Amino acid sequence: MIHHIKEEAGLQVEERTELENTVSDIIHRVRQEGDSALKDFLQKFDGVDLDDLKVSEEGIAKAKAVLPQTLLEDIAFSIERIKAFAEAQRRTLTEFEQEMIPGVYLGQRVIPVESVGAYVPGGRYPLLSSAQMGIIPAKVAGVPKIQVCTPPTKDGEIHPAVIYAAHLSGADDIYRVGGAQAIAALTYGTETIKPVNKVVGPGNRFVTEAKRQVSGVVGIDMLAGPSEVLVVADETARPDYVASDLLAQAEHDVDARVILVSTSEKLAAAVQAEIVEQLKTLPTAKVAEAAWARRGQVIVTDTLEEAIAVTNDIAPEHLHVQIKDSREHLQAFINYGSLFLGEQASVVYADKVCGTNHILPTLGAAKYTGGVWVGTFLKVVTHQWIDDQGVKALAPHCVRQSEREGLIGHLRSANIRLTGKLDIES
Repeated sequence: MIHHIKEEAGLQVEERTELENTVSDIIHRVRQEGDSALKDFLQKFDGVDLDDLKVSEEGIAKAKAVLPQTLLEDIAFSIERIKAFAEAQRRTLTEFEQEMIPGVYLGQRVIPVESVGAYVPGGRYPLLSSAQMGIIPAKVAGVPKIQVCTPPTKDGEIHPAVIYAAHLSGADDIYRVGGAQAIAALTYGTETIKPVNKVVGPGNRFVTEAKRQVSGVVGIDMLAGPSEVLVVADETARPDYVASDLLAQAEHDVDARVILVSTSEKLAAAVQAEIVEQLKTLPTAKVAEAAWARRGQVIVTDTLEEAIAVTNDIAPEHLHVQIKDSREHLQAFINYGSLFLGEQASVVYADKVCGTNHILPTLGAAKYTGGVWVGTFLKVVTHQWIDDQGVKALAPHCVRQSEREGLIGHLRSANIRLTGKLDIES
């Protein structure tokens, strides 16, 4: 049996039409006016006047100069970890050519996307890790051109840690542009920003809606919502660990979704009490408490099998399994963005430094896709070549199928190679 101890509060449904129209107008202006529109939006939304949208080499050097050595070391460490994992992923994608039947040769190639735009959110905190997650796998994939867009602060600058992290990760150009207008610029191009083939990276609802509207004109990674975490815990879990894991994601956004699924009612009660205590000393409590109140859930199940079923149905972005012998249950969990096994495998390690990507599917999208990885920036494409022996094997089947379908042009294209004649003999 499944017991909902704490459910999500009813959320106000946003007026979709207003959001869609606002973003559509922004995209239209950027397409028509280019840099002029971007600078106007910088004044309107960010309160800054900029003559030059691009971060200069001097600006990159200045950013590095003001950062403490420990931060530089941390950036280098996380880049090394993310790069190493992306390289391991890349090695799993191979090219081949094989004779499938006599005379019929089929194969595949793995080709990098030619250009990528990585969006790095602004907001409350400088998200230098988001720059790394969007850029490094693209760099490992072999993408020749990587551009970064990120909103400036009120002084017209990007946080120096974000600038240097993006530069060190492999960004070719960094632009002080955010919001839906950045997505439009990366899609259609302006006088300063070149159009790209694929746009990746998380953002607010305006960024997400812009990605939805330009999808098809340009490739996108996914449409991601606010952060999600689901912790599966049994009676062996530590309430203080679980509470801290839930609040770590809750502090991202008041709309962050934080869920506890437990086989122990005692543990569930202890976690809720621990959350109350930890919020008293958490500097980001205003955001985290709102998220917990609005989007927090506590679900208690009678069995682990029920807990797993509930979890697979929710398909969370981050799934942290804190149960006895957690690794033995790896295969049972099938719907998640990224899986964290055991109480020591904190989600925040992957958010920042361990190497797996933190740009992940939300809102149930983990039922049909994974997160950003090196393959996001690669095209697996097929090719074939066929000799006379292969024609003899394929053409008779193709001719008969084409005739059944009434596609006589198809029939002729196959038959002329088999018999030298366009049409089959009566």
